[in-house]
Amino acid sequence: MKITELFERGEFVVSAEVGPPKGCHIEHLLEEAKTYLKDVTAVNVTDNQSSVMRLGSLATCKALKDEGLTPIFQLTCRDRNRIALQSDLLSAAMFGIENLLLLTGDHTKMGDHPQAKPVFDLDSVSLIHTVKMLEEGKDLGGNDLVGEPPKFAKGAVVSPCSDSLDAQLAKMERKVAAGVDYFQTQAVFEPEKFIKFMEKAKQFGKPVQLGVVIPKSVGMARFMNNNVAGIHVPDEMLEELKKDKEKTKAGITGVEITARIIKECRPYCQGVHIMALGWESKIPGLLKLAEI
Repeated sequence: MKITELFERGEFVVSAEVGPPKGCHIEHLLEEAKTYLKDVTAVNVTDNQSSVMRLGSLATCKALKDEGLTPIFQLTCRDRNRIALQSDLLSAAMFGIENLLLLTGDHTKMGDHPQAKPVFDLDSVSLIHTVKMLEEGKDLGGNDLVGEPPKFAKGAVVSPCSDSLDAQLAKMERKVAAGVDYFQTQAVFEPEKFIKFMEKAKQFGKPVQLGVVIPKSVGMARFMNNNVAGIHVPDEMLEELKKDKEKTKAGITGVEITARIIKECRPYCQGVHIMALGWESKIPGLLKLAEI
């Protein structure tokens, strides 16, 4: 099932993110997904997130699909040239995986193999264009595909709380021109910035899922402030996380903050994407508190 079909029906689309393990055993991931993510529409599978080597996104998507879940195949340009990217896209289509999130990817220097050579043969915009060409029955070399071409729901990322609103809108415009179908945002902690962004982004006519991260601690929030571009956790949220350490440690404060953000931003977006970062067990309670 393509999540674009749900957007077209006016449904509020909820997705959640999982990261494959650093190994080949995923029984625990599958069990958690079946237990805690059964009420979400689709499950994003990260692709060597933060340049840390892990089990492949495509294999994990196939395993989730076999368990009855709807996966979103994240694909980055960092580790593959255009031949490998197209090959993996065709492999996804063969497995019946229809939803994509197409990204440039973090540089290898950020990860656990900093000596690895990055590829970046394409970027996210040219990767979207590549998928569009495959859907039209051609590869990037202009060669015909054999048989019926694949069809995907093509997603991309945007950072609505970045310091440069115009730059993000320009990036969004290029991705729309390349053929993207929907967007997921970087984590939002400042609803007023998100709302301001969405007032301008609605000109593109593409559904946008609000991205949220459940803040686990003051330390995690400060790390994001210092190291993740486009994310700022306001001081009042830091104080809220400091106020009751036991409540924060139990995840209650983080869930309350996230639910509040979702409720404030919901009128301006077409869905929400939850990045629980190991706290998938908190998602059912978060959805209930956010009245989804």
